[in-house]
Amino acid sequence: MKNLELKRISNEIRKGILTAVHSAKAGHPGGSLSSADIMTYLYFSEMNIDPSKPNMPQRDRFVLSKGHVAPGLYATLAHRGFFPVEDLVTLRQLGSYLQGHPDMKNIPGVDMSTGSLGQGISAAVGMALSAKLSGEDYRVYTLLGDGEIEEGQVWEAAMFAGHRKLDNLVVIIDNNGLQIDGNIENVCSPYPIDKKFEAFNFHVIQVDGHDFESLAYAFENARLIKNKPVAIIAKTVKGKGVSFMENNAAWHGTAPNDEQYEIGMSDLAKVGEAICQ
Repeated sequence: MKNLELKRISNEIRKGILTAVHSAKAGHPGGSLSSADIMTYLYFSEMNIDPSKPNMPQRDRFVLSKGHVAPGLYATLAHRGFFPVEDLVTLRQLGSYLQGHPDMKNIPGVDMSTGSLGQGISAAVGMALSAKLSGEDYRVYTLLGDGEIEEGQVWEAAMFAGHRKLDNLVVIIDNNGLQIDGNIENVCSPYPIDKKFEAFNFHVIQVDGHDFESLAYAFENARLIKNKPVAIIAKTVKGKGVSFMENNAAWHGTAPNDEQYEIGMSDLAKVGEAICQ
């Protein structure tokens, strides 16, 4: 898929994120918006998936380790055809299948229930190991927050993945620099992220997480790496696309009110117009 079309899709996904969180009056827009381009590339260019067969055994797997950015995953799945886009407004509503965190039992396209930070990568490592043991060729992708990697379980999983040479595993770090309590460097710095993953026998690729050419380069190169898992460190902007949310930790887990929603949707409409020119 051409980069221009990917930009258009990711902008629609951002609109879906904002709409879902506004409707729910709760949720996590900041990290959903920062990772929207990454999830767009995964679901529209990279992964072997089929929305009409969400559980096909040979599909690639995706684990949203930072499960609180479920609005981003749901908007991506909806636009990819796993369920109706119109259902996004039911996020966190009583009786809705779109819960506040991903639920693999009830949401088409969700490969793992997540929410407790640090645990998703362990599940992804298990999936990758399973593929190796059973001789399957599917690949496993997992998206982590840069604040999330302060969790010790992340590094236990990384140690195991590197030791077992799981070259069918791609760990993506959404490096937007902010977590719920502020700047990650001030809370509990995970830097240098690249050296840490290299120490666990990962091949590391650093990219601009909003540039589709860079993302294509990263994921294409990840497929060429043998006998090592890959860590893609994607530099992003928290709240990307919405003027008052960008680089503002206050929007980690805050829903916009009606006026803010209108401003945000206007911002994204302007982005869409620029893409079409």
